[in-house]
Amino acid sequence: MKSSKYNKDLQAKSVAELNEELVAAKKELFNLRFRNATNQLDNTSSITDVRKNIARIQTAISSKQN
Repeated sequence: MKSSKYNKDLQAKSVAELNEELVAAKKELFNLRFRNATNQLDNTSSITDVRKNIARIQTAISSKQN
């Protein structure tokens, strides 16, 4: 249920806003991976969640460009 609401929010945004959100999500993924490598990350499933969000953002961008 949470992902369908997130997808609707993404579809409402412009391509420029989606690109900004994509950059922010990639930075967050980098930070999570870094924290995981240094054993400071407690919840490793957050990496998977961010990766899925990146894929959702990229899908929304490609659907708007077509």
